Amino acid sequence: MGCAKTEFGRLEDGRMVYRYTLTNEQGASASFTDLGGIWLTMVVPDRDGRMADVVLGYDTVEGILTGPGHPGEPVGRNANRIGGAKLAINGVAYELEKNCGGKHNLHSGPDYYRNRVWEAQVEEDGMGTKISFSLSSPDGDQGYPGNADITVSYTLMPDNSLKLDYHMVSDADTVANFTNHAYFNLAGHDSGNAMNQKVWIDADTFTITDRDSIPTGELVPVKGTPMDFTQMKAIARDIEADYEQLIWAGGFDHNWALNHPEGELSLCAKAVDEASGRVMEVYTDLPGVQFYTANSMATDMGKEKAVYHKRDGYCFETQYFPDAVNKPEFASSLLKAGQEYKTTTIYKFSVE
Repeated sequence: MGCAKTEFGRLEDGRMVYRYTLTNEQGASASFTDLGGIWLTMVVPDRDGRMADVVLGYDTVEGILTGPGHPGEPVGRNANRIGGAKLAINGVAYELEKNCGGKHNLHSGPDYYRNRVWEAQVEEDGMGTKISFSLSSPDGDQGYPGNADITVSYTLMPDNSLKLDYHMVSDADTVANFTNHAYFNLAGHDSGNAMNQKVWIDADTFTITDRDSIPTGELVPVKGTPMDFTQMKAIARDIEADYEQLIWAGGFDHNWALNHPEGELSLCAKAVDEASGRVMEVYTDLPGVQFYTANSMATDMGKEKAVYHKRDGYCFETQYFPDAVNKPEFASSLLKAGQEYKTTTIYKFSVE
C-alpha cells in the first residue's frame, strides 16, 4: 500500500526523472512519472485473480519523448483539435502551431506538456493514495494567453478505481480543456488487437466532422449508424463499415456528446473483455468523450519491449468538444481570469 518512488531515467541535460507506483489493499497498482505527469501502468486482476497491465505506453524516457500516440499523457492546455490552429479571446486573435495536417492544432503541440518535468507530491486522503503533478505554464506558452498554474492528480482507490482530478487557474482569460490519452486493452497491454472487446457509450449524438476531423458544429444522432454504442457491442462489429466518418478517420476517432447533464459526475462509458472478465467503467463530469481506436498507433518502443500495432488499444478521452473554442454552439472551454477549472474523470476496473 502507499507509494514507491524509483528512478525512471535521465533527460539529455542529466536531470533524473522518477516513477511513482501506487498500490492498494487489493494488490492493484498504478504507476506514473514526473516526466509529463504521465500514467504509465495500471495492473488489475482478471476474474481468476491473474494480474495484467491494461494500459499501453512506454517505459523509457526516449519512448515518452519520441514515441507516437501520446499514451497516458495529461494533454493540455487544449486536448484534441483546434481548427485552423487559431482562436480569438476577447477579440484578440491567437495563432497556434499547425501540427495536424499542416493546417490545424492537435493536443496543443508540438511543445507538449509531456516534455516537461512536473513537480510531484504524494499524500494519503480518505479515498486512497494520491499523487499530484503540478506545472506552471507561462503567458504565451504554446500560444495561449495567461500565466497558468496546473495540477493533475491521480488517486488509486480501494475499489480499483483510478480517479483523475484536473485543476487550473490563470491570471488572464484563456483555454482550459484537459484529458488523459491512455490507451486501454483489458486483455493486457501486450496482448494484441483489442477490437473484439465490447464498448458502451452513453451518447445519443456525436459531433460529425469534416475530412480533417474538425467538427462542423452539428450534433448528429447515432441511431442507425455505426456510431451507435448505446447498446454494448464489439468494437470490431462496425469499425470497417462503409460509412464516410469512419473511412475518413481510419476507424473510430470521434467525440460523443454525452447524455448526462454537464457538470454531473456520471457513468459515461464501459468496456468489457469477455475472455478475461475485466471490466472498465468511465465516469466524468465533462460533456464529451473522444473514443479513439488507435488507428495510427504503431511502434516497437512499447513497455517490456512490446510491439504495438494499429488497434491494439482504445482511448476514452473525456473532454470539452473538439474545436469548442471556435464553436459557440458547443459548451465553452474558455476559462476566465482567476476562476478555477476543476474536473474529474474516474476509470473503475472490476470483473464479471
